[in-house]
Parts: sequence; structure tokens; C-alpha cells
Amino acid sequence: MSDQHGLPLDFLFRSMSDAVLIADADLVLQQVNPAATAMLGLPTEALIGGAVQRLFNMNPALMNLFVRDGDQILDVRLPRRRLAVGMGKTLPGGQRLVMLQDVTEKRELESRREALVKAVAHDLRNPISAISGFADLVAKFGALNEDQERFIERIRQTANKLYDVAGQLVDLAWIEAGMPLEHRLVHLPQVIEAAIAELRPLAKRAAVTIATSIQNPMPSVMGDPDRLQAVVRGLLHNAISYGRSENMIVIHAWEQEREVYCSVADRGIGIDDSELDLVFDRLYRSTDERVRDIPGGGLGLTLARTILRRHGGDIWVASNLGEGSTFTFVLPTARG
Repeated sequence: MSDQHGLPLDFLFRSMSDAVLIADADLVLQQVNPAATAMLGLPTEALIGGAVQRLFNMNPALMNLFVRDGDQILDVRLPRRRLAVGMGKTLPGGQRLVMLQDVTEKRELESRREALVKAVAHDLRNPISAISGFADLVAKFGALNEDQERFIERIRQTANKLYDVAGQLVDLAWIEAGMPLEHRLVHLPQVIEAAIAELRPLAKRAAVTIATSIQNPMPSVMGDPDRLQAVVRGLLHNAISYGRSENMIVIHAWEQEREVYCSVADRGIGIDDSELDLVFDRLYRSTDERVRDIPGGGLGLTLARTILRRHGGDIWVASNLGEGSTFTFVLPTARG
């Protein structure tokens, strides 16, 4: 069995790590690959020619992937306490294709990351919140002079900064350690729209308008949609925070030479030429007092660059001090 380019499809079918099961219109299994027999713990001869209802009647999720119409995606429990993400699709002629991807280790890693975030929240964020709370209490025990009020405000700002940094440090360490990311088709315009929807209330409070200019159609990219949305959200959040009221932020996305570009432009504080190469450094914050007066941990851009480079992309900035900044990132298209 070969395709029109001479590629041996039978080899791909047998060697791929994802399980593939194909049933006919009567839901009788016709083909299974070695990965399927390994995941399900059943030999090929026990599967081929077997009715789906009989074989998988004790596994409702897997059964649903076969019997439900249209495209379906469900978590499927496997033997030996393993877990797969299953996809069901109807083929021409009424055949039903089911694919299973084992995500046991991936889910366990994500669970560990969430546990680590919670530990950081408890062990670091709670004491930081206490520091901020005590700073608020100081003023309740008598009038403060101008210097004391300024120092108390600095304590609050520093506590807020440490609070934000705590969670970002976990994410940054996790990604830099090479922990696995999602790897599937991502439609960047949807990621951009989701980030805008999330930050629209903040933009409204800041009296900032968000405009988009997105190429249509736009090719997909391969990657982790949640992480890529975090990149766009971070850039947009910075544009709102460091921009000026009554101004516009423009998000532009386009394809060029098999790469997808996205830029976020604001008309805000801007960045001095001497700091353009430093803003992506870990914990770096501008010496500009206007920037320091805005809460921030100095990790957002570092995290964005790390995520993009894990996806085979990159990010850079062009800016004029006092006129605004444009952050642009690039990702390879899924079609190469």
C-alpha cells in the first residue's frame, strides 16, 4: 500500500506510535496497528473481525468514539492505569477511524506542574500577601510623614511584584527545563481573538482601543495553543499597561515566506535604544521611572521569548522613546 508519492503507507501505519483502529459501517474492526494492540493489551487476532460493542463494552469512552457521529475527541482509559486522548472520525463509505494518543506521562507532568504552582502560591505568595497587608496596617496606627508614606508604598509595590514573579518563575523554569508542550495545529487568529477577549475589560478601564489587521486566510502553526495565547496575552497586557489612555493598540498578523508573523504595536512610553536588547532578560526592568511606577515582575517577556523559541520561533522589538513600541514574533507555518 503506497500513496501517490510512493510513500509506503503500510510502513507508517505499522510504525506510528499512536494507535489506529478502523471499523466498517457495521462497527466491525477491519484494521488495527501494532500500537493499538499494545495500548489495548489485546492481540491482533482478538481485535480483527470483532464487533466494537463486544470488544469495548466495558470502556464507554472508547465505545463512544466509534458509535457517535461526526468528529469526536475524548479521554480514554487504557489498561495498566494509562490514559489516552482519542479521536473518532467517519471516513468515506461509512468506515469509522479511531486514533489514540497515550498522554499518561504528559498529564502526570502537568499535574506535577500544577502542584508546584500551588506549593509556590502557598509557601511564597501567602507570606508576600502578609507583607503587603502589614504595610497597609502601618498607616492605621498614626499619621505618617511624606517619606514614610513613600516607603510604605514602595513596600506594597515590591510585594505585588514578588507576588506576580512567583508564578511566572515556576512556568519559566518548567519550560526551560524542556518539559513537553502541546504539539498540534493552532490557528493563530483564534489565539489572538481569545487573548483580546480576555483583556478587553482591562483595555476598557484604560480607555484603550484594540484594533486588528489579520491576513485571511492564515496558515496554521504547530504548537501549544495555551502557551501561544499566553504570549499574545502578555504582549497585549504590556501594551495596555505601558500605553496611553485614549490611544489605539494594533495587532497585525500575516504570512511571509512560510512563516507567520504577529506584531503588537502601542503608542506608549517606548523603550530607550540602550535597553532594547535588555527587555527580554530575566527580571530586567527599565530604569525609566514611568515604567517602575507600573507593577511588573520583569519576567513576562523572558517567558514569551522562551515559549516562542521552544516553538522554533523568535521575538524582537522596535521602539522610539516617548512614541511607542512594536513587539513582533515569528513562527514557522505547519506546512513548512
